[in-house]
Amino acid sequence: MLPVILLFAKAPVPGRVKTRLAAGIGPQQAADLHKLFVNTMLARLPKFADLELHLDIPTDDFTAPNVSIALQSPGDLGQRMLHALTPRLPALLLGSDSPTVPDAHIQAMLATAADVTLAPTDDGGYWAIAAHRTHPDMFSGVRWSTADTLTDTEAACHAAGLSTARGPAWFDIDEPEDLSKIAEFLEQNRSPKHPPFYVP
Repeated sequence: MLPVILLFAKAPVPGRVKTRLAAGIGPQQAADLHKLFVNTMLARLPKFADLELHLDIPTDDFTAPNVSIALQSPGDLGQRMLHALTPRLPALLLGSDSPTVPDAHIQAMLATAADVTLAPTDDGGYWAIAAHRTHPDMFSGVRWSTADTLTDTEAACHAAGLSTARGPAWFDIDEPEDLSKIAEFLEQNRSPKHPPFYVP
């Protein structure tokens, strides 16, 4: 059975998306970047597997032809991911904060055999999670958006009887200084109608 890819995203509303990024570049630019990141992933991911876009609230801001759209369930991030993953196994769930992740990394995550595979980021989190099995407690006690998110998730999965593995590492874009890592990507996607995105 081929995996399905689940892309988690928020509606690009200034002031409620990429708030850490917005502190350095402003709410509107942060929302514009989020929209660019999501649409980049929507264009890239369908070549790998069937794609579902999971939104926090309804929005018409994303172009997603031939992509299924669903709303995320209530609860914290762990509850929302568990609710999305469990009926769709095997599945690969990722966010939009790593728009330049290499194709080979995505393919490696789709090919994993462990119950749960986590792809690390350099801030202690993960840019993707692949699952063949889930458990109601697999995200129990995870400290989200901290340097402990990855290790907390691994510990919770082990306590729930799930095997884990680590996939290829990449970076995500959360802080203004992270933009320097994707300066070329931003220049390539700069719209003539808008000034260039700020890169520290």
